[in-house]
Amino acid sequence: MRVSAGIVGTTAGPRLHAVDARWLMAYAAALGETAPAYLDTLRPEGVLAHPLFPVCYEWPVAVDLRAAAIPDDVAARGVHATHDLHLHRRPRAGDRLSTTATITAAEARTPGAYVLIRFESVDQQGEPVSTTDYGTLYLGVTCDGAPVRPIPAPVAAGTEAGEPVWSASLPIPAALGHVYTECARIWNPIHTDRAFALAAGLPDVILHGTATLALAVSEVLRREAAGPATPVVRIACRFAGMVRIPSTVRVRGLGAAATPEGRRLRFDALADDGRPAIRDGRLLIGQ
Repeated sequence: MRVSAGIVGTTAGPRLHAVDARWLMAYAAALGETAPAYLDTLRPEGVLAHPLFPVCYEWPVAVDLRAAAIPDDVAARGVHATHDLHLHRRPRAGDRLSTTATITAAEARTPGAYVLIRFESVDQQGEPVSTTDYGTLYLGVTCDGAPVRPIPAPVAAGTEAGEPVWSASLPIPAALGHVYTECARIWNPIHTDRAFALAAGLPDVILHGTATLALAVSEVLRREAAGPATPVVRIACRFAGMVRIPSTVRVRGLGAAATPEGRRLRFDALADDGRPAIRDGRLLIGQ
């Protein structure tokens, strides 16, 4: 199986999305959030979007683009490998967002073909709301006409990542895959259907990578920032392993640093077997 580098430049969209308070609250609730900022419709500023909410309205466009550019047998081998979200502002209830997706890279790497998609979402005035570079690794798939660049091995606990400043164990309940699927409106049966997951070669149903990342972001904001309303402008990470359902995830804070763009908080997350689920996590707080 192979992916052609000729898919670079393929686009999908625009897809239009009506964002309402119900969707914003449902996404926060799926993550176990109880802060009034996420749930109180009487809040003067309106219900606040979780920083990772853009994954919700990006998903339908991702499905469209993959259907146009990735063969079905290849798509079944895809795993979420990298995520880099730039928040120009938080989505708000009442927004009418337009999202387009473009394949910006397709290249061979040691584990398989790496495909990078850029999602660009603007509001009804054409002003940018979010931009995401979403990387998928198609395991065991070749890619023609592209350089081979191995993905670095996960950083082991206590090595170059540094000793954690704090850690928190987060339970992943048996129903979370179903709850997150419905509240985020992101449906992939590997997260909810054991028969499908096993047929796809997985050990069991696994949690969405974006759910693991969102849970980690929430914990970082509770521990190292001013809570939900913290002005998050960027979230980035690499996905290093699977999170089984049910299980426990341990999120670790790896320190903070001042940068010209703002305060950068580093974090990772370990699956219940101690292996990395998220590595190189970075959350940037604006000036």
